[in-house]
Amino acid sequence: MKKVLVTCPPMLGLFSEFVEPAKNLGLELVAAQTTQVLTEEELIEQLPAFDGWIIGDDPATKQVFQAAVNGNLTAAVKWGIGVDNVDFEACKELNIPITNTPNMFGGEVADVAMSLLLGLTRQTHFIDREIRNSFGWPKPAGMSIEGKTVGVVGFGDIGEALVKRLSGFGVKVIAYDPGVIGNKGYSFVERAAFPERLAELDALMFTCALNKHNYHMLNADVIAQMKAGSLVVNVARGPLIDEQALIAALQTGHIAAAGLDVFEVEPLPTASLLRDMPQCIFGSHNGSNATEGVRRATYKALEEISKFFKDQ
Repeated sequence: MKKVLVTCPPMLGLFSEFVEPAKNLGLELVAAQTTQVLTEEELIEQLPAFDGWIIGDDPATKQVFQAAVNGNLTAAVKWGIGVDNVDFEACKELNIPITNTPNMFGGEVADVAMSLLLGLTRQTHFIDREIRNSFGWPKPAGMSIEGKTVGVVGFGDIGEALVKRLSGFGVKVIAYDPGVIGNKGYSFVERAAFPERLAELDALMFTCALNKHNYHMLNADVIAQMKAGSLVVNVARGPLIDEQALIAALQTGHIAAAGLDVFEVEPLPTASLLRDMPQCIFGSHNGSNATEGVRRATYKALEEISKFFKDQ
């Protein structure tokens, strides 16, 4: 029986459901004590005792893998789509087989993106807060989505799922993704190279992977090109956005509001000025965490890591 540490919060949320199926694959799952990530020091201390690792958004650095492979670790799987936190080159150097689980929950993350956009345009979050916390009965004027122009950064699995959902709202979409050619058959989608045509957008939505080329792709200079009063939604990775620049734009009203499921530092620090932005909606990096999507990604992760062990 191979001992596997699980540090992925969505998988941990349904952990008991996967214990027996894992045993049938020769895997003993061990749940990490974490709500978001383990630190590099915690991983270096704990991982050497395990044969495998199902990784969440933890700092999967060369130092961590080196310590782990000096112990028992011989295989790993990155749960989910994003791999920006994992040093794949280090795994190659150390002969640790590793993969991720792409295309498992594009629809679930797109659902969250749509919910954030709808909440921002109709201010349902603000109304709810005022009724609950202030015993008010507010009636703010919202924004109709129909007829608006929405920018979607990332036209892969999540981005396309978002475009499908937007198709029923009568919008024009400008899609940004250098790795995708054409509009994938969606007549209402036009293509542009980021940051072109930002002044046309009523909302800018991020669904792309994070890499060394797009860190802080939404910065002060780029924000200055956006239409005054536009919206920002991010269900991808926090460091795509320069948070200080976004805060400044929210303070002036140049950006009217933001829906953020991800942040540069997670959990969101208590001192973050974003907490003073009542016009915004925040999530807990939870876009993929629907039961159906978690099951799909987890069974794929278990399948992949058990294959690695069989091949050794």
